[in-house]
Amino acid sequence: MKLNKICSIFILFLVIIPSLSCSGDKKIPLEQKLQNVLDEGIKKYDINGVSAAVIFPDGKLWTGTSGISHDTVTIKPDMLFAIGSITKKFVATLTLKLAEEGKLSLDDPLSKWLPEYPHVNSKITIRQLLNHTSGIYMFWSNQKIWDDLIKDRTKIWTPDEVLTYIKKPYFEPGDGWRYSNTNYLLLAMIITKATKSTLSSELRKQFWQPLHINSARLSIEEKIPDNQAHVFGDNFNDDGSYLDLTFLPRESHESISYGSAGVFMTAEDLALWCHSLFEGKILKQQSMDEMLEFVDIGFGRQKRGYGLGVQLFRKRTSSGEKAFGHSGASIGTGAYMVHFPKHHLSVVVMVNNFGRSTAITKKLIHTVLKEEGIIGIIPYFDFIPFGLLMVIVATILLVVILFRIRRRIKTKKDRNSMTQ
Repeated sequence: MKLNKICSIFILFLVIIPSLSCSGDKKIPLEQKLQNVLDEGIKKYDINGVSAAVIFPDGKLWTGTSGISHDTVTIKPDMLFAIGSITKKFVATLTLKLAEEGKLSLDDPLSKWLPEYPHVNSKITIRQLLNHTSGIYMFWSNQKIWDDLIKDRTKIWTPDEVLTYIKKPYFEPGDGWRYSNTNYLLLAMIITKATKSTLSSELRKQFWQPLHINSARLSIEEKIPDNQAHVFGDNFNDDGSYLDLTFLPRESHESISYGSAGVFMTAEDLALWCHSLFEGKILKQQSMDEMLEFVDIGFGRQKRGYGLGVQLFRKRTSSGEKAFGHSGASIGTGAYMVHFPKHHLSVVVMVNNFGRSTAITKKLIHTVLKEEGIIGIIPYFDFIPFGLLMVIVATILLVVILFRIRRRIKTKKDRNSMTQ
């Protein structure tokens, strides 16, 4: 009898506990649940402001904002954020588009397009630049480039100048994986040579105009409108200061980052881009297949991947579901662009705090997936401490049940032997 009770408790634990987490909010409209994530997130994670957008499988768009830009000015949906390395997704897609048009090949060596540079193997292919398997040194890892950036923040650096700061490669081409912004600087140089145009002109002609993405701008080559979410920090002085950096000179940083960062846009427009790209409206299927060939990175809970300008996210980021896209950060901003191919969902989050977009993105994703009925009990085991606690308790109960069963069987055998 006691064994039956223990089994019943164990089953109730597995069935009831997950349902308790969502039983209290069934009457709350989806829009309000998503807004609550933003409102609670900026407080919990000490974020100034956030702008987010979600595109659902039926094409329905939700946008939300919370917090402040500066002073008493709240974040508005039409405010632009610097999306940092998400720019790489635009550059990679443009490269694939040019390959479709026959203007270049992903297997072209650098020697076909660029002169020789110290510490750059001319046999490296465009594909290896795209997926970070080139081994080329990351220029930001050289402290001297930061020191020289600070000396003159108005200087517009040429790509050739930036390349003088790279050191010996990390490995031979194709022998490993290492994230390096230098790869995308070289890609931008190749694109401008192949098209005889500027990077911003090609992005606008190929993508932004056809998709009616009106907010996007590429810094240095285009003027960034004033309706930006304000950003704050020490301006790389490392002195503990906290200044409004929005309109301070940043030409040096932006020109050094050419190709690897530099795009400013709204959350809504980035969600439109994300959904259009991964739902097959921009590139041919063959190009998409090549883009989504991922190099494996890490293992276990840290396992992720990188394709041609696209990240395959950890399951902890995507609540256990397969998701890809890109993350990014720039001066005082952080951003995520996430797409769920199986469920035809796109999620974008932008914050005006450097490097603080991850937690609120994960929460928003979890809320969307739960509301869509995509996730149930399994994702709970990806989260700490709740998931870990469930595993521990379930294991203890299972051990107790097995011990009870074993003891009961032994008791019966003993009784049977005594009666014989």
